[in-house]
Amino acid sequence: MIVENITMAQIYQTENFIVEAVDHPHVSRTDGGHIRISPKTRLVDRTQLSPKLAIELMRLTMLVGEAMTIGLNNQGIDIGRINYQDNGNWSVLKPEGPYLHIHLYGRAKSAPINKWGDAIQAPHRETGFYDNVESLTDADVLEIQKQIELLLQQAKYTSKEWGL
Repeated sequence: MIVENITMAQIYQTENFIVEAVDHPHVSRTDGGHIRISPKTRLVDRTQLSPKLAIELMRLTMLVGEAMTIGLNNQGIDIGRINYQDNGNWSVLKPEGPYLHIHLYGRAKSAPINKWGDAIQAPHRETGFYDNVESLTDADVLEIQKQIELLLQQAKYTSKEWGL
C-alpha cells in the first residue's frame, strides 16, 4: 500500500481493504476529520475493481461514514455530513502515478476552517496550509471502531445482505 509519506492509525480492515485515520489530514479534527480507505492491492482507479470488490468498497464507505458521523458526534464534533472523495490529483505528478483510495472528510457544522456548506480547501501540501491541521485522536479512533462494531450487528451491513 502507498502511504505518501503519511503515517496512519488503523481503524478497521477487511481481507481486501484497510481503513485508516490520516496523521497529516486534509481536514482538521475540529472541521470533521479525515479517514482514508485503501485497497490492500495497488489499483490505479475504481475501474480496476472486480464487481465483488466494488460492492465491498461501497459497503465500507457507508459503514465507515456512518460510524465516523456517530462516533465523532459522540466525541463532541458536530458532524452534519461526510464527503466521500476519490481524488488522486497529487499522485499524477509522481512516477508511480495515482492509485485508488477513498477519502472520507467529515464536515462539522461549526468548522472553523472548512466552513459548513463550502467546498473543502485542498491546496498542495507544500503551501503550509496543513501545518496546524489536527488529526483524529486515539479516543476518536476508538469511538469510531466501537461504532463500526455496533453497525456490523445491524442487518443493513451483514455480508449476506451485500452478497459478499
